[in-house]
Amino acid sequence: MVDLARFLTGLAVGVAFSTPVGPVNILCLQRAFRFGPLAGLAAGLGAVAADALFAAVAVFGLTAVSGFVEGHSAWLQLLGGLLLVAFGLRVAGAHPHLDGGTAERRSLSATAAASFGMTLTNPATALGMLALVGSLGDWAPEPGDWLAAGFFVVGVAAGGAAWWFAAATAVGILRDRMTDAALARVNLIAGAVLIGCGVVILVRPLLA
Repeated sequence: MVDLARFLTGLAVGVAFSTPVGPVNILCLQRAFRFGPLAGLAAGLGAVAADALFAAVAVFGLTAVSGFVEGHSAWLQLLGGLLLVAFGLRVAGAHPHLDGGTAERRSLSATAAASFGMTLTNPATALGMLALVGSLGDWAPEPGDWLAAGFFVVGVAAGGAAWWFAAATAVGILRDRMTDAALARVNLIAGAVLIGCGVVILVRPLLA
């Protein structure tokens, strides 16, 4: 049976983790900027694979230790909400630079592997995913519901892949118009969304 709610929650998480412009995302945008949409998409999918792996570790791990999560759900939601607000403020205030430079063309598989490795070795991404999944509360898969957990992880991968398909295509088509100011606007919007999600998580216990 399809758990649409958990899939859509994962979809939102996948988009949220793919949108902010950081080092890995700059690599993805640079590839699309220099070599076209396919190169950018390959880099993006490498990052998405790592995000989905972190999501799987978080959601299946939290399901396995459901007793701890249920006993500390209030603290986990508070921590997750605060981290999202802090991360959103940092993203909104960042000023990324997109410089074509002298990047060398790589195979699509090598590009994907590079972004996968960069994301996998970024502790901020891992901690962010763990905090977010731990703070979802009722939106997260129920403890022991492995099918729902699977749909959540698939949603994370689908959300990230959809974002990078759109982003790589847009950058490939509009590469002559892409500027640092445009990336800054993307970060501002992404930061506002993350802050909003964090605020919602923080106020949910007060409304219950």
